[in-house]
Amino acid sequence: MLRSFDHGRLAVAGRNTAAALVQGDFRMSATRSTALLLATLLLAAPGYAHHSGAIFDRDRMITLTGQVREFQWTNPHCFIQVTIAGANGEEEWSVEMGAPLQLYQAGWKPATLKPGDSVTVVVHPARDGTHGGLFLSATGKDGAVFGRKQ
Repeated sequence: MLRSFDHGRLAVAGRNTAAALVQGDFRMSATRSTALLLATLLLAAPGYAHHSGAIFDRDRMITLTGQVREFQWTNPHCFIQVTIAGANGEEEWSVEMGAPLQLYQAGWKPATLKPGDSVTVVVHPARDGTHGGLFLSATGKDGAVFGRKQ
């Protein structure tokens, strides 16, 4: 069974709601406001946690000298895989960098480093002692700084 619908009343109700919004007379219950705030915070938390640098020891810097195994130009972060001579033979270090856009703006290109390039990289090492670090700077065999705009 079809019911008749008063479109005129709907239009008036819509105008009244729109007018209330424009005039700032739209009130939200405390419960709804609290729920909206909590939902916003919960949705923002993963983004904030992603950018935490807590895994790196920012009080220490170490210098790695070796050869580039791979330069990964990927989102959300670029990486340099560097092999160095370690106490127990060859070690591979994973050096975390910024996003490709950040690196590009600093003068880096996807082909800035190639496998086999000699490189010296300064990093904040991982707190847990794994072979990883947060990128600070890099120089080539000739002492040229990588990533500086010419």
